[in-house]
Amino acid sequence: MVKKPKWVVEKEQAKKTRTAETVWLFGLHAVRDALLNPARVKLQLVVTPNAELKLADAIAAAEITPDVQDPRRFNAPLDPQSVHQGAALEVKPLNWGRIEDVALGDGARPPRLVLLDRVSDPHNVGAILRSAEVFGAQAVIGTLHHSAPETGALAKTASGALERQPYLRERNLSDTIRALQEMGYLVLGLDGEAETTIEQALDGLRYRAVALVLGAEGPGLREKTKETVDRLVRIDFAGGFGSLNVSNAAAVALYAARS
Repeated sequence: MVKKPKWVVEKEQAKKTRTAETVWLFGLHAVRDALLNPARVKLQLVVTPNAELKLADAIAAAEITPDVQDPRRFNAPLDPQSVHQGAALEVKPLNWGRIEDVALGDGARPPRLVLLDRVSDPHNVGAILRSAEVFGAQAVIGTLHHSAPETGALAKTASGALERQPYLRERNLSDTIRALQEMGYLVLGLDGEAETTIEQALDGLRYRAVALVLGAEGPGLREKTKETVDRLVRIDFAGGFGSLNVSNAAAVALYAARS
């Protein structure tokens, strides 16, 4: 019997682990949007009587029987600091499919993507998902390791966008960038020291498919990422103080790169 290579075994184990994973979403908004999402696999819903009333239409649409609990003994497995508003829903992570399919766009306008280079704060990723949804991006793409997974905190910050905005996590960011370049994407890496602004880089090229790559706050883009993108660009600031939180930078960059 031929023994499987170690990398094959590790890949299969990782896939099984991801299949077995569940996520607890919390908060009225996040839970409502997940209940109303037909693509979301819902496992169990824990609510207080008050939350049950507020979510009655979504509960009926999802055809799920809630576990109604006294608010003083709300025992869903959440962090004690979570502002759950009396609602918690256990779900399977969403499967958005292959990046090759998601990146194709809808044919109505040139697609825009947001790539995240080791952005690990779930609140930042949630806010970026929300901006991506507002500005019509095709997807937000992080890395399998060193990036925020789907969590309740991420979903709550995304304010419903997690159910509508594709969020993919790929194994290798540089390989992902090269794959997008082969598909015809212009890949721009955001770097505060770049000489060219986003608007200058896209002058006469807004018909192109564009991917914007943002790095974690502090370290920014890794050197390998900088070497792989087509061009480094910066946000054009009005004054001498030019610094934005990564989620705010993503929103401004998406607006600047609109088609």
